[in-house]
Amino acid sequence: MNPPSDTPRDIYARRLAERRAEAGKLARVELAISNGRLAIAVSAVVLGWVAFREEALSAWGLAVPATLFGILVVRHDRVIQARQRIDRAATFYEKGIARLDHAWIGAGETGERFLDEAHLYAADLDLFGRGSLFELLCAARTSAGRAALASWLLAPAAPGTIRSRQAAVRDLERRLDLREDLAVLGDDMEADAHPLELAAWSAEPRRIPARPTRAIAAVLSTLGFLAAGGWLLGFTGVLPLLVVAIAEAIFVRRISKDVEHVVAGVERAGRELELLSLVLERLERERFDAPHLVALKAALEVDGEPPSRRIARLNRLVEMLESRRNQLFAPFAAAILWTTHLALAVEAWRERSGGAVKRWLAAAGEIEALSSLAGHAYENPECLHPEIAEGAAVFEARALGHPLLSDGACVRNDVSLGEGTRVLVVSGSNMSGKSTLLRSVGINTVLALAGGKVRAASLRVSPVAIGASIRIHDSLQAGTSRFYAEITRLRLIVDLSGGSLPALFLIDEMLHGTNSHDRRIGAEAIVRGLSARRSIGLITTHDLALAHIADVPAHAARNVHFEDHIEGGKITFDYVMRDGVVTKSNGLALMRAVGLDVEETPDPRGMRRSAS
Repeated sequence: MNPPSDTPRDIYARRLAERRAEAGKLARVELAISNGRLAIAVSAVVLGWVAFREEALSAWGLAVPATLFGILVVRHDRVIQARQRIDRAATFYEKGIARLDHAWIGAGETGERFLDEAHLYAADLDLFGRGSLFELLCAARTSAGRAALASWLLAPAAPGTIRSRQAAVRDLERRLDLREDLAVLGDDMEADAHPLELAAWSAEPRRIPARPTRAIAAVLSTLGFLAAGGWLLGFTGVLPLLVVAIAEAIFVRRISKDVEHVVAGVERAGRELELLSLVLERLERERFDAPHLVALKAALEVDGEPPSRRIARLNRLVEMLESRRNQLFAPFAAAILWTTHLALAVEAWRERSGGAVKRWLAAAGEIEALSSLAGHAYENPECLHPEIAEGAAVFEARALGHPLLSDGACVRNDVSLGEGTRVLVVSGSNMSGKSTLLRSVGINTVLALAGGKVRAASLRVSPVAIGASIRIHDSLQAGTSRFYAEITRLRLIVDLSGGSLPALFLIDEMLHGTNSHDRRIGAEAIVRGLSARRSIGLITTHDLALAHIADVPAHAARNVHFEDHIEGGKITFDYVMRDGVVTKSNGLALMRAVGLDVEETPDPRGMRRSAS
């Protein structure tokens, strides 16, 4: 047990020191065994010289050093594996400390393959990629676990599902030993297989008919073994062997395509299944308390047998298939139809257990995704599980912060959206914090609706469909301008608000690609439509004309702003959200700060203008 006052960093540092000490001991044992093997090898050479050259010793005298050498080889391999596992455990805690020190960016799984640029908030909220929420959270070892976590971030869950995940995360949060074990399992394995492909392989119909293929293969392989043995021992000539070989070749040719298909499929699946079996075996030993985790664990068993045992049998078949590539064994394997028999065994395994693979993948993946959320919760004890509201759209947060920012860089603000105020119109100067506020609201909503903890002193949020227009770009390939890309996204957000869930819209610099007149009319119409559909959200703007949106009671909008300050000739920001409309702009000051000459000059018409 850890002392109550211990912080996650204290615990990680202590465990890291323990793992490093263990690794050091094992490294010394490994070196001693290596030296012992060398000494025995030298002794064997000397004894061999004495035995065979001087005829002073029997050759049996080499049996003792040979036996000792074999024992040390086995022991050496076990020590190396144990040290590597401890090294991986040390790396697990090093990465944890790096996250706590905000030095984690670029060291984890980025999940970029899950990023769809057309998704309505994934790119805008930095869910995937370097320095993303996925990289911060993901501790899943299997593709199924990574896919499960990604799917939770990409779509909101139902209230009951969210609450059951919250309970599961609380259960897993205290299970540091489990998270360590899952992190170090088969660390040299790459989980590249896609879970859907793996499930599809397991559910394929039988390609090779069991009857009469199995009987014919058994007869031919037995005859091949006897004919080859008789020829090698001189009991028979080569003719029986040739006859059997021709018969086997005809048989193999008739089923070769099906055999090759089965073998190729199981070899692609084998790597992922091997890692999955290690994960499942570890989960089978854990006794969970949360009902959701208990149900997931129960879903793993098939006919009372744990899945790790079933997958282990398939892994043995895959290992046996690998031996056919051994040059010394290949001729013998051909004579006894080694590949055909193993393909039939794989087909039999798939008939018996293949239907459960999809369920194993789903359950293991969900537990891994929950474990990822639990690890984040453990490392951020100041975070909390939000209250999940039902009914009208609501987002009420106190001391809300962005989870991807370090403690020193994170400034927290209160945000309240609901029936009273459905829209916040956020004004402010460049770099003052407007976009960060939008992302803070969005990414904490994503965490909340996935079942994770959020960075806030309190949060009450309802399931919403998120739509964001924050990171919009033009496209040379598609022939679209930034403005066209933006209004296309806005149309999708408006359509989203008419769905089964109310929308949470996050719109940065609304319609800034057009003139002030069109911007004001267009923005007011969009906000009116979104508000009428009981959606909630935030829009930011540099155009203070849009602040008048809040003057219309039907919009249920409120003006808030961020400020900047000039200190010692430099612009500073406090990133604190305030009520009302911003009263100044820092555009010229920023241009001057980077060296642009934008001093105001007299206008011939009696006005002042900027000159560069």
